[in-house]
Amino acid sequence: MKYLVKQSRSSQRRACAVVRIPRSLVRYIVRRRKDEAKLVREIHALAIRNGRYGYRRITVLLRREGWKVNRKRVHRIWKAEGLSLPLRRPRRRRIGPVGEIVNKAEYPNHVWSYDFLEDRTEHGGKLRILVIIDEYTRECLAIRIALSIPASVVVEVLEWLFLTRGVPKYIRSDNGPEFVARAVCQWLGSCNCQTLFINPGSPWENGYIESSSTS
Repeated sequence: MKYLVKQSRSSQRRACAVVRIPRSLVRYIVRRRKDEAKLVREIHALAIRNGRYGYRRITVLLRREGWKVNRKRVHRIWKAEGLSLPLRRPRRRRIGPVGEIVNKAEYPNHVWSYDFLEDRTEHGGKLRILVIIDEYTRECLAIRIALSIPASVVVEVLEWLFLTRGVPKYIRSDNGPEFVARAVCQWLGSCNCQTLFINPGSPWENGYIESSSTS
């Protein structure tokens, strides 16, 4: 504002009118309270002793010690002194139903695994590849390749396998939308096949299909 007044050689009143701000804002002078320095030291001490507390809890502690201070003032000092807590990492939300993880298949048709791979055509088009294996025999039971494989096609492939191979006790997968789809889960439940969903971001829990996918 001072630069604008100097450059335009106009009054402060006219400069404030141009930028549409009140003159009181320009003329405001920050006046520190007499107990400001002491309060800052006290906030620092409480923040060190209570490393997981934010400014709201620190305000409560200050009031217990006899300080007549509101939350806004503590927040202003908290930000100015750089005492903000680090942001929490968001927890990954589990999408699929929770199932008891079977660590190791004990016989053929005990645990199957399925997953999707992706590839490109010669002209750059995307291909989706559905792979289903038996975790005990490590046999690849089915491979379906298409431009798109919705939940209905997943059910179609599984239905053919159940008729020709029998129904497994468990089928393991990640939380992909095709696998957690209601149509797939309900159909598997009607066939008495239990679903096992790995934790999001934990591909090692589905190691057999992941290793076959990268080989």
